[in-house]
Amino acid sequence: MITGPETKRTSKNEDINALIEKIKQGDREAFMAVTELYQKKVFRLAYAFFHNHDDAMDIVQETFLRLYQKVNMFQKGKDFQNWLLKIAKNLCIDHYRKNYKKSNELEINKDIGEMNIAAEKAYSVYPTSDLKSIFSRCLKKLTEKQRLIFVMKHYNQLKYAEIAETLDIAVGTVKSLNYKAVRNLRVLISPYLGGGNE
Repeated sequence: MITGPETKRTSKNEDINALIEKIKQGDREAFMAVTELYQKKVFRLAYAFFHNHDDAMDIVQETFLRLYQKVNMFQKGKDFQNWLLKIAKNLCIDHYRKNYKKSNELEINKDIGEMNIAAEKAYSVYPTSDLKSIFSRCLKKLTEKQRLIFVMKHYNQLKYAEIAETLDIAVGTVKSLNYKAVRNLRVLISPYLGGGNE
């Protein structure tokens, strides 16, 4: 039997709904299973906001604490991942407003030119860790919304409609911001990949 993406998605949603019902009944193992399934996605979302591991981990912990406290508010049939990421997004915004802007100002504004990497190096000779570092720093240069949408789309693999619902913005806005994020990343990364001679 051939199963397409929609069948897999439906099956996954049914599995999640079953786990959520168990959590509502106080099943700790079900809670741990859901945490394990979604903690990386929540971490990526939080890291997109802060680019700080400790802050992102705080958001992960707070998100799943809120899940445990508010699980009865989740309506069966709704998209659980969107619901959970909305909680995470709101916690990120609150945390950012309270203490992130000042404490991490220098880190955010660090210029990409300060990186200790020779621009003339060929793409193929960069160690994987350097490539990740380059990409991470270029990602920081995007606006907050562009960065967030890029991570949700390309790391968390959410559809445009899911991102729009999570962030409470129009699908067209999501597409536009993602397009700008990709375009800006190409410009920022180009000098490090030998792409300046197009």
